[in-house]
Amino acid sequence: MKQTDVKPATGKLGIMVVGCGAVTTTFFTGVMMARKGLTKPVGSMTQYDKIRVGKGNDKQYLSYYDIVPLAKLNDLEFATWDVYPQNAYQAAMYAEVLKEKDIEPVREELEKIKPMPAAFDKNYAKRLDGDNVMKGKTRWEMVEQLRQDIRNFKQNSGVERIVVIWAASTEIYVPVYEPVHGTLASLEKAMRDDDKEHVAPSMCYAYAALAEGAPFVMGAPNTTVDIPAMWELAEKTQMPIAGKDFKTGQTLVKSGFAPIIGTRCLGLSGWFSTNILGNRDGLVLDVPENFRTKEVSKLSTLETILKPEQQPDLYGHGNDEDTQYFHKVRINYYPPRNDNKEGWDNIDIFGWMGYPMQIKINFLCRDSILAAPLVLDLCLLSDLAARAGRYGIQRFLSFYLKSPMHDYTKGEEPINNLYQQYTMLKNAIREMGGYEADEEID
Repeated sequence: MKQTDVKPATGKLGIMVVGCGAVTTTFFTGVMMARKGLTKPVGSMTQYDKIRVGKGNDKQYLSYYDIVPLAKLNDLEFATWDVYPQNAYQAAMYAEVLKEKDIEPVREELEKIKPMPAAFDKNYAKRLDGDNVMKGKTRWEMVEQLRQDIRNFKQNSGVERIVVIWAASTEIYVPVYEPVHGTLASLEKAMRDDDKEHVAPSMCYAYAALAEGAPFVMGAPNTTVDIPAMWELAEKTQMPIAGKDFKTGQTLVKSGFAPIIGTRCLGLSGWFSTNILGNRDGLVLDVPENFRTKEVSKLSTLETILKPEQQPDLYGHGNDEDTQYFHKVRINYYPPRNDNKEGWDNIDIFGWMGYPMQIKINFLCRDSILAAPLVLDLCLLSDLAARAGRYGIQRFLSFYLKSPMHDYTKGEEPINNLYQQYTMLKNAIREMGGYEADEEID
């Protein structure tokens, strides 16, 4: 390993997850089983991917662990908050993602993880009905309690560092409201004034994490850290933030397949995406206000990859104004499927002399099986970024997220092309490992 100024990953890393549902329990169980040598962490890039460092005779392909000092699986300790009081073992059984035989070997470890009362507001997720919630607290009191939870966990578990990650349900859509979200001072005032309309519970988690010196990752499409006030707090505390929304099924396909159409200079008339899923996520998204949050994050992917203003002949057709292809996204709650969601994409393209063609993609995926390795990678890489002195928005983590954070106040566009995102990821790992960031994003 080259000399770098990244602090070593000494001691244990605490991972505190908001929400103890299907994704979280699948993540916990998989890490625990992998530590015992009973399964493999398939899908995790930090555990499997190899990156080229050096060129010519110096070229070699190294795993992340050989380039940068990452926390090891054996060094991870877990905690969680949830509106339901069931321990992680009970929650894993209830989620029905994993078979009993894959949960039982780590039952005792899982049973020890009991969710702390959640900072929760029913108006933000009307379909959830748990009683393991902070009672009668203002937004500022929620922040104070969460900060205490983080301190307690650090003290009781003996971890050196902590990452907080959101793997809970999608909240209702909170539009960015400049008078509250524009500055840290105005956000803090709104929290103290208990402004329930503009301060979502998730913002309390993010604020508490950053204030306690922990990176924060938003794994749902909530507005949480996508506001200048949180960027200011991340600068002040010199902590990394990343978000938003884990890129698991359909959007992963979209961000990987749209570049094929673009690279091959084919035309796009329309892209229709629909999903069915039946877990708690699907239940919550069945409420229009919550779906709106998800829709915004899913819709943004395509528009930054295939741009009508750059290629009007190819992408300037399809909708009423005839200025852009037609793009629609739908999610349908369908309980029989539980966590096994299904995504259909119908893509209407055209080629030589305008002749139409179609592409159909049917992805029968398992939401939590795709999300769990993302949670692992995001936590390990956020912790790495913090030790490398990287703070604020971590654009190199866009690869893992549906709607990557970016500074929209300065007109910055997010990078959604999967291959460009991968280049950003590799370059960041190279830099933190003391190598040259030697790939261009074209």
